[in-house]
Amino acid sequence: MKRFNGKTALVTGARSGIGEAIAGRLHYEGATVFTAQRGVDEKFHGITADLSCTEAPGRIIDSVIEQSGRLDILINNAGIMLQGSVAQSSLDDWNRTLQINLTAPFLLIKHAIPHMRSGSSIINIGSIEGLGSNPDHPAYCASKAGLHGLTRAVAVDHGADGIRCNAVAPGWIDTELNVDFINSMADSEQFTRKIGSIHPLGRTGSPAEVAALVTFLASDDASFITGQIVTVDGGRMSKLSLPSV
Repeated sequence: MKRFNGKTALVTGARSGIGEAIAGRLHYEGATVFTAQRGVDEKFHGITADLSCTEAPGRIIDSVIEQSGRLDILINNAGIMLQGSVAQSSLDDWNRTLQINLTAPFLLIKHAIPHMRSGSSIINIGSIEGLGSNPDHPAYCASKAGLHGLTRAVAVDHGADGIRCNAVAPGWIDTELNVDFINSMADSEQFTRKIGSIHPLGRTGSPAEVAALVTFLASDDASFITGQIVTVDGGRMSKLSLPSV
């Protein structure tokens, strides 16, 4: 029997990359999958929405409940990353990043919880940049650190309702965006080797590997796991850097 037969899942930002992999894995394991993003999703039950709008999360949850009558799994995956140091970033950049990466998940959780029952699961897609920082990502790092904190708060406040909440913190994952970035390098093969070298496993990760962890956390196999931030980074955060010689 598939782990999610009879269950309904909502995944935000599921037209590509990690979100698409998560939606596909949940569907494969029996879930009825809804997705929410700005574009049209013809693979699943797509809901077109702009998460920079504060009214969108409520409309998304209402649509899922109207069509399915239940919501068992909520995956907050949609996010944006803008470049620029604190000195270079505008207030609009800051507000837009926090709105999509942190406020939208808060509102989706807020509207979803009244419809979730004991055994339901919320999973937020954070980042290792919520634990450390790459250069020029102040708003992104702040939003992901905030999302990790929100994860713990929801787990504490709603554990008695039987609702679990965890976060997954991916490292470098070979999404279309990252692959295009590598391919834009003058020597993409050398850059790929350098990126691989900062990981103890000697390589970067795949969206499917993130999806495997997410589906485990969403399942009854993880029934005693809540309030956790689980990294999936090939050991990158465990490895101390050395000066080049």
